[in-house]
Amino acid sequence: MSKIKETSTNFANKQALSNKCLEVYSTNIIGGQWSLPICYALLSGKLRFGEIKKVLPNITERMLTLQLKKLEKNKVLTRKIYAEVPPRVEYELTSIGYELKPIIKELENWAKKHKKML
Repeated sequence: MSKIKETSTNFANKQALSNKCLEVYSTNIIGGQWSLPICYALLSGKLRFGEIKKVLPNITERMLTLQLKKLEKNKVLTRKIYAEVPPRVEYELTSIGYELKPIIKELENWAKKHKKML
């Protein structure tokens, strides 16, 4: 996942659309292939990196790291580091992240209905 240059037209278009359309703003935060599955996994509570990786075995470690950083930056989850040897890091949804629960459940219901129609 590469970062979009802030001087690019693509970046400007995304910013303009995000400012005018709250749905686009939302999908910029939780969009992408892995953000929602990570949030779904964390709905059950705190998880360590390896535990998230077990729930999502097809995600690469690099992509998981990038997605966790993005979600942390957007205050959807928190990262707590414990001063232990070996270091222990736990990820947990913030209150903003937990607000996604009914949205994720509705998306799940929609997907079930949609899949039946195919």
